[in-house]
Amino acid sequence: MMIPSRSLIAFMVLGWSIMSEVPPAYPEPYRPTDDVQVLERLSFKTTDPAAREIESLRADLRNNPRHLETAVKLATRYIERGRSEGDPRLLGQAQAILTPWWNEPTPPPPTLFLRATIRQNAHEFEQALTDLDQVLAVQPTNAQAWLTKASILQVQARYDEARRACQRLARLAASHVLLGCLSDIGGLTGQSTKSQELLRTALSNPGLSGRERIWLTTILAETAARTGAVREAEQSFSEAFKVGIKDQYLLSAYADYLLDQRRYQDVISLLRSETRADGLFLRLAIAEQALELPAFQNHTAELAARFAAGRQRETIVHVREEARFTLALLHDAGRALPLAQANWNVQREPADARILLECALIEGNRAAAQPVLDWLSINHVEDFRLRQLAQQIQETTF
Repeated sequence: MMIPSRSLIAFMVLGWSIMSEVPPAYPEPYRPTDDVQVLERLSFKTTDPAAREIESLRADLRNNPRHLETAVKLATRYIERGRSEGDPRLLGQAQAILTPWWNEPTPPPPTLFLRATIRQNAHEFEQALTDLDQVLAVQPTNAQAWLTKASILQVQARYDEARRACQRLARLAASHVLLGCLSDIGGLTGQSTKSQELLRTALSNPGLSGRERIWLTTILAETAARTGAVREAEQSFSEAFKVGIKDQYLLSAYADYLLDQRRYQDVISLLRSETRADGLFLRLAIAEQALELPAFQNHTAELAARFAAGRQRETIVHVREEARFTLALLHDAGRALPLAQANWNVQREPADARILLECALIEGNRAAAQPVLDWLSINHVEDFRLRQLAQQIQETTF
């Protein structure tokens, strides 16, 4: 199962403004012919107000399946839940709800935005951007759409375009949203110090929502970690967790930080109950391997089965994780390298660069590393671990 990517995080930040404002990666929704058939019991508790709201919306939609406002609200709640729990079935549920509008030539803007979000999560970035551009053609002041567009462009390393999308937020959203959007890009492209200053300014706002605070503190933590500021990274991660809202991306980012610090037992404590999401399960297994724990072997076998199933579905969502699994747990850089290269063709974040450089270094393949080396140089990327790997590759005679 998935860990929400950086661009899906943007979906949460502005409080679902699309309402006032994984697609081929997922199988076609199965529609039973018997209303009493139980397909699966999801992790909704009847005492949970959000779960009760979902049940109420589902009942309303059964009575009127083409009621747009209800469908958008329910699909939004499923996407929110999917992001929190890392469960792609919930995004599949959201897509099924939007079926009456999904293939229309010009769906209503709210459904277009949700379709873009689902497509983004399936790593169908170009299709998602096309949807967002259609939304913005009709609603040029839709801040949520601009923020989501900026996030996707950043994942693709189209930084100048991402900045321009961020700048459209200047008159459309609160200042901390603009600062977060620009700082996320700046922290990668030679402006880490300034970005951290801006993020601290944004975080001084006492009126931030919980999701906004998690978003900003996670950016600050990752920026600090990339520059080697361990104490500030730890403090920022701690502040993010204090918000008390479960966030899959935060869990994955903190687990990676802990792994880099060789705090393997802390990784296990953090993730021992998070085995449903493949990316978190992978990080748990890496920590177990480092500590030579017996569970490592069984968990490696289970992960191998999950990735094999993903290949059968022809999904590209987990290619980075599969490359990391193949290198870190199977110790097979030869098989991991083409996976890392395929992943780099789709998304270009520091984690994508790192797995490709690590594979290329072990395999002695400078040509494979060259696209990442160029990316580091052209964009003045500030990441001391990537710089170390790049230097090793450049200094090694293959």
